[in-house]
Amino acid sequence: MTTFEAAKLVAAREIRTKLRDKAFLFSTVFFLVIVVASIMLPSLLNGGATKVAVVDGGSAAVLREHGMQVRIVADQATAEQLVRDGEVDGAVLPGPVVIGDEESPDDVVEALSTAPQVRLLEPSDVDPFLKVIVPVAFAMLFFFTSFTFGMQIAQSVVEEKQTRIVEILVSSVPVRALLAGKVFALTVLAFAQVGLLALVAVVGMSATDTAPGLVSAVLPAIGWFVPFFVLGFVMLAALWAGVGALASRQEELASTTVPVQMLVLIPFFAVISLPHDGVAMRVLSYIPFSSPIAMPIRLFEGDAAVWEPVVAVVLLAVTAVALLGVGARVYSGSLLRTQVRTSFAAALRKA
Repeated sequence: MTTFEAAKLVAAREIRTKLRDKAFLFSTVFFLVIVVASIMLPSLLNGGATKVAVVDGGSAAVLREHGMQVRIVADQATAEQLVRDGEVDGAVLPGPVVIGDEESPDDVVEALSTAPQVRLLEPSDVDPFLKVIVPVAFAMLFFFTSFTFGMQIAQSVVEEKQTRIVEILVSSVPVRALLAGKVFALTVLAFAQVGLLALVAVVGMSATDTAPGLVSAVLPAIGWFVPFFVLGFVMLAALWAGVGALASRQEELASTTVPVQMLVLIPFFAVISLPHDGVAMRVLSYIPFSSPIAMPIRLFEGDAAVWEPVVAVVLLAVTAVALLGVGARVYSGSLLRTQVRTSFAAALRKA
């Protein structure tokens, strides 16, 4: 059996095991429910068009243009009674005078108000609120996926060491094939889960028209997010396997995985907290540990030149290859030391 065939065998085993794992299936369904709910709830919670009682028909046309349901009534007393009974959200009396029950019907007031003409030099089809939510979604998607699947890689390695199964595996397949199979399998599963969530989100937004203009605005960023996500995940996956192999039992994972946890946590919080149009964000979009989050955000906001993501993805690929080598050395140098915890330096020397 060649190394490539052995790696394929290990990857197939990991994928089959994961697809039978109830926790993995439950988490996938749970995330799908969250995505569907985030798309459907706004329209479900919205009570529909605002209902307005109008005494003077002169305001009816303006209100209808703003999508409101207008009910023409004969006098002020009838309009006030409809508001008190909750049959309408507000009423418009001659003047015009807008009345509400306990709160001001702001949408009615805005519809009847005269605003100055506004001309935008660079108009955007995406709502300002979505400009805040989408970058956060990119960051959280990469953060939770790399952290969750990374910990699963580390736990899987420690479990094989604790049960001594690793001794049987290493006697059958090369260590590098075992590592390559694990990294490939978890990368495929992570990408499949993220792809499924993205597909459901895009189809849901297109079908419900929840965010007009969002799909066309976010697709170019998603196109670049794919290579950044895959390279970033592979870069961290080998490190997760390496620091997982340093532990001899599950209880030691909390300390052996701290360095890799920091490589995931610090870039995430830096990208979320820093201004997206500043120099710091530009720098973060080139640093390999933060570029999978920062560069897609800059692309979504239209703040990156055409050549910038190309340079960033090349830097990320070079770093991923280098860290794959480091992770493989740590993994091979500590995998068979099942009785005691291994230090990072000792694992490198033993490899």
